[in-house]
Amino acid sequence: MGIMSFIKGGVAELAIARPDAAKDQWVYKHPDQTIPMKAQLTVDSDEVALFFKDGKFVGSFSAGRHTLDASNIPFLGQLIDKFTGGNVFICEVFFVTTRELPSIKFGTSIGDVQDPQTKLRIRLMVYGEFSARVIDPTKLVIGLAGQRATTNDAFLGWFKSQVQKVMKDGVAELIVKQNWPLMKVTSGAYTDEIEQATLQGVRKDIEPYGVEIMRFGDFTVSMDQADKERLDKLVDRMAYVEGMGSATGGMAAYQQLAQAEMMMGAAEGMKKGGDGGGAFQGAGIGLGFAMAGNMAGMMGNANATQPRAAGPAESKDQVMAMLKQLGELKSAGILTDAEFESKKKELLAKL
Repeated sequence: MGIMSFIKGGVAELAIARPDAAKDQWVYKHPDQTIPMKAQLTVDSDEVALFFKDGKFVGSFSAGRHTLDASNIPFLGQLIDKFTGGNVFICEVFFVTTRELPSIKFGTSIGDVQDPQTKLRIRLMVYGEFSARVIDPTKLVIGLAGQRATTNDAFLGWFKSQVQKVMKDGVAELIVKQNWPLMKVTSGAYTDEIEQATLQGVRKDIEPYGVEIMRFGDFTVSMDQADKERLDKLVDRMAYVEGMGSATGGMAAYQQLAQAEMMMGAAEGMKKGGDGGGAFQGAGIGLGFAMAGNMAGMMGNANATQPRAAGPAESKDQVMAMLKQLGELKSAGILTDAEFESKKKELLAKL
């Protein structure tokens, strides 16, 4: 039955309210733009009802039960449709929730950020949840109408995109400016600082739309597992080199690290020898003891003048592995160009 049938039938009242199924929505738009005179408008305690005509704000109602009568509410006179004898309002009605709405989930890629410690480029992600509330319902609806996002789903999509846009730009910029090692960033060491900076950036970007971010929850910056393994490995090597001090220097420390890794590999090989692996185990034991002797000699007395027996010559695979590690250390800035070229020539001569 249409609205004119209601009027002709002498029905003077119609209930206008947000349905129960839409109670948790930020914005609910009443589906009918034709509202009869003296209709009953119900506004809950945590919302406000806004009246618009032709995209322009006309007036609002706060919490309570209201009879829509132009004789008592002057702004309703602007909404009367004269073609119905003054018995119908033509308008758009929006119910906007004003309480804080929690647990809005978000997640986005920050992009590639260069780690200041190792110079590797690592792709970072940020995810978590936040709560927000509407502080100016009129600004919100006007802004959403301009964005053509007047439904609740459209609003949430637009709102999250604004938050994630600020995060994508702001978090990367903050990490670079502060020169924070990415391992510490993803471990949560700087979460409070990143949260506060992001909160300020987001507020500046969305407050013109009448919305305020209240707080973040479960705010996490992470990286891909493969990137984490690469970064872990290089950071460990750098820590080892730095820990050796100036007595042996970067290149000598690297040689010790390489030999230690070779010795660990030989030990692992002995463990996995299995059946029919007697000859291999014997070779592995010999190699392991020889490298252990070299390691102990270098670490026990770096400046000793007495000659010592040379260990077994490195295999082609070992030399190639050391060349690869050498390149990683140069890329990380641990080795100078001169050190890299000198050691590379020395290793290539062994092939």
